[in-house]
Amino acid sequence: LQLVESGGGSVQPGGSLRLSCAASGFTLDDYTIGWFRQAPGKEREGVSCYRSGGGLMRYAGSLKGRFTIFRDNAENTVYLQMNNLKPEDTAVYYCAADLHFTVNAMCDSPKGEFDYWGQGTQVTVSS
Repeated sequence: LQLVESGGGSVQPGGSLRLSCAASGFTLDDYTIGWFRQAPGKEREGVSCYRSGGGLMRYAGSLKGRFTIFRDNAENTVYLQMNNLKPEDTAVYYCAADLHFTVNAMCDSPKGEFDYWGQGTQVTVSS
């Protein structure tokens, strides 16, 4: 049972990346999913959280409009589409899944003891 992130890399400012968070051994549709990031020397922060029941989702205020979280049930994967990337988006991005946390509680708990955490994927935005 695990989450595996992929899709990180290096891009220039203004570029786009799509991160993937694939689950194995359990169905993501039953869970609240969160994307988090940690930049060098900074605390981990919530990026976006989502739960399919009710279509609830939440974004960090500064990211709304540039980042989009969505799910592919057939692939049992949650994605984070990141557009118009900026140097300050440089960080290690993590996904997490929890059966019981609400969307708001999850995004407010970037160090939460969730059921599953992925290993992280590096995103670097520089010219």
